[in-house]
Amino acid sequence: MFAMSSAEQKCRDVAAPGQRSGPRGWQARLDLSFERRADKTILARQRHCGPLVVQRPFYPEGDVCHVYVVHPPGGMVAGDELALSAKVAPDSHALLTTPAAGKFYRSVGPTARLVQEFAVQSGRLEWLPQENIFYPQALAEVQTYIRLVGSAKLLGWEVSCFGLGAQSEAFYSGQLLQTLELWMDEEPLLCERQRIDWECIAARWGLAGNAAVGTLLAYPALPRDVEVAREVVLADGMISSTLVDGVMVCRAMAPHADRLRGAFFSIWSTVRPFIMGRQAVAPRVWAT
Repeated sequence: MFAMSSAEQKCRDVAAPGQRSGPRGWQARLDLSFERRADKTILARQRHCGPLVVQRPFYPEGDVCHVYVVHPPGGMVAGDELALSAKVAPDSHALLTTPAAGKFYRSVGPTARLVQEFAVQSGRLEWLPQENIFYPQALAEVQTYIRLVGSAKLLGWEVSCFGLGAQSEAFYSGQLLQTLELWMDEEPLLCERQRIDWECIAARWGLAGNAAVGTLLAYPALPRDVEVAREVVLADGMISSTLVDGVMVCRAMAPHADRLRGAFFSIWSTVRPFIMGRQAVAPRVWAT
């Protein structure tokens, strides 16, 4: 049901990293499956290996399944590899988030790698993690693949923060390799790769000195949704929204991740009734 197409496999092969050298760190994988049974979505299957788990499902909306993805070590170091996979079956609705920011610490050897794969077949997925913080001298890869089928709907964001703003420590060295792909019925809607390092952060053609950058995706979206998103203002940063092939893409950058995330929350709260047919109900863990 969720077999990878030949076109996607080719695209994935291009993005595949080369052979790694040096010691391996924590190896962890978490596989989740969501199904609708009776009057609500349930976490029908969960299997994990290593330190990547979920707490019990929560139902603040009655039938939507809220799940918190937890990485007990609290951060990733050189050679760590984490993989998250989630499948959403027809007529089900899952909201996934994280209880705290992800952290990528300084690396003196191999790259830390995070791979996230989501497959949604005529269901609804909301992927709303808290930001990833990349410490100075971190070497990291973050790959996100989202595959939609049929009448699937998506709301999701990813936010990256470089350096330690509270300690006035800039991301003076290190590198993030980031992949983001969105597919619909085996056709690519968005495929991008980027490399972010100190030069990119400092340059006017890059982040212009901003330490936080993020992307929000909504599908299927209409011009109405873009108009609403464009009303959100990021006072000390920059934010823009576009609509291509039914995908609303919001890009933002700011000096601090909390302000950027706040802007994304405002957009999500406003467009959720249109995209998902529901009023915004924030996960309880965000209030802790």
